[in-house]
Amino acid sequence: MSARLAISLDDVRAAAEVIRGHVLRTPLVPAPRLATLAGTRVAVKYENLQVTNAFKERGALNRLAALGPDERRRGVVTLSAGNHAQAVACHARRLGIPATIVMPRTTPFTKVASTEAFGATVVLDGETVAECRDAVDQFIERDGLTLVHPYDDPLVMAGQGTIALEMLEEMPDLDCLVVPVGGGGLISGIAVAARALKPDIAIYGVQTSLYASMAAALAGRPACCGGDTLAEGIAVKSVSPAAVEILKKYRIEVLEVDESAIERAIYAYLTLQKTLAEGAGAAGLAAVLAEPERFAGRSVGLVLTGGNIDPRLLSAIAVRALEREDRVVSFRITVRDRPGELGHVTSILGREGANILEVSHQRLLLDVPAMRATADITVETRDRDHAERIRQALEAAGMTVSRLVPRQRPES
Repeated sequence: MSARLAISLDDVRAAAEVIRGHVLRTPLVPAPRLATLAGTRVAVKYENLQVTNAFKERGALNRLAALGPDERRRGVVTLSAGNHAQAVACHARRLGIPATIVMPRTTPFTKVASTEAFGATVVLDGETVAECRDAVDQFIERDGLTLVHPYDDPLVMAGQGTIALEMLEEMPDLDCLVVPVGGGGLISGIAVAARALKPDIAIYGVQTSLYASMAAALAGRPACCGGDTLAEGIAVKSVSPAAVEILKKYRIEVLEVDESAIERAIYAYLTLQKTLAEGAGAAGLAAVLAEPERFAGRSVGLVLTGGNIDPRLLSAIAVRALEREDRVVSFRITVRDRPGELGHVTSILGREGANILEVSHQRLLLDVPAMRATADITVETRDRDHAERIRQALEAAGMTVSRLVPRQRPES
C-alpha cells in the first residue's frame, strides 16, 4: 500500500468549493417508512434530484474545471453506462468543452437519449463499459482528447466525496453510511471525507452479486462478473486500484446483494418514498433490507445515487411486486358455453370489488370440454384475503376456478 492515498479531506473540501453553485446540494431526509421496513433509523440522500438525476455531476465537474485552455479546446472523452456520460455532457456543454461519450451498446435508450440531449457526441461500442476502452484510447491518440474517467481519477473521487461532507454536516449523528459501489470512485471519496470527520463511522459498500468486482479485489481474488443486472450503473468488471487502497486503509466492507433484493428496494423507494431509484441507486437500501440485523440500532445514511431507470423496466417491477402481494391476480375460470356467462362472471367480480385489468375468452382449446369455455381474467385486488374471497365467490356460482401463477412465489 502506498504511503499517501490518492485523495485527502483537503481535496474533497476543495472540490466542494469548485462545484458550489453549479451542482445541487441535495436534501438528506429522514425516511420513517423505510425505517419501519428496515427496522432501524434511515435517512436518504437524494442524489436522483441532480439535473442529470445522479451524483456523477460532482466528480465530472471537478475534473472538467481543472482542464487547461488547450485541453478545453480539444475536448474530452469518457466511457460510461449512462450517468457519468450525462454528467460530463451536461457540464462540458455549460463550460463550452466538446465532449465525446463512448457507451456500451447495451445502455438503456433513455440514458443514450439524455446524453445526446446535452449536446455530446455519443458512440456505442462494446457490450460493457470495460469493452469501451479501446474506442476511448483511439480518440485520445487520434484527436488528443482528454480522458475524464468515471471513477479512477483523484479529482473525480474528490468530487464524489462532497456527498459525505454534506451528509455529516446536516446529520452529524449518522453512524453508518451505505454506498453503492461500481468502480470505487464514490465510496473512496466518501470514505476519505467521512472517516476524517468522524473516525468511528461505519461505512459499507454494496455491489450486485453479478458484478462483485470490488469485493473480489479487496479479498485478493479474481472477480467473476457477468449477466444481466438491474444495477447496470455499477456493473463494473475492473475497479480503481486507488480506490482499493483507500478501502483497504479504512477497512471498508463491501456487501453483495442479489437481483431480487435490488428489485424490492426499487419498489420500496417508489411506493414508500414516492421517488425513482435506478437499480444501482437502490443497492444501498437493498443491503439494509436484506441484512437488517447488521444495521439494527444504527442511524443509517443511504445514498440514493441515481434515478435514471427505464420506464418500461419500472413498470415491470411494479407489476411483479403487485403480483407477489396478490394485488394483481389471474384466474382461469371455466363456465358453460352459453350467452351471458361471461357477463355473469364480470358481475360477480364487480360485486366483490375486483377491478378487471384483462380478459381472454377461449372456447376452442382442446383441453376444454365441448360444452364449456374458459376465461382467463386478470384482476386488481386489495390483498391476498380479498383474492381468496373472489375465488370462493366464483366457485359458489358453480364455476371451476384455478389460479394462474406467472412465477414461483417464495414460501410465506
